Amino acid sequence: MNYLLNLIGLNNLSSNELIWVSFGTLGQLIFFSRWVIQWYYSEKFNTSLIPVAFWWCSFFGGFITLIYAHHIASFPFMLAQGIGLIIYSRNLFLIYNKKR
Repeated sequence: MNYLLNLIGLNNLSSNELIWVSFGTLGQLIFFSRWVIQWYYSEKFNTSLIPVAFWWCSFFGGFITLIYAHHIASFPFMLAQGIGLIIYSRNLFLIYNKKR
C-alpha cells in the first residue's frame, strides 16, 4: 500500500487527509463517468444523446466534489460546482416534469 501511495504522491498524507482525497476522487470519477454514459448512448443510437443518467452522474459527482471543495476551502472550485448543481437540478426537474 505504501508503495502505491508513494507512486502517486500521496504517501505523506494523514489517514484523515487520505480519506478526503479518496472522497474527492470518487466525486470526480462519478462526474467523469457521465461522459462515458453519454458516449455509449450516442454510439448505441447513432445520434448525439444526453441520457438521464448523465444528469444524475453530473448531480451526484458535482455534489460530492462540492463537499470536497468546501473541505479544501477552494472558493473557485465551490463556485463552479455550486453553479453546476443548479443546472443539473434544473435539467432533472425538466426531464421528470415532462414525464408527468
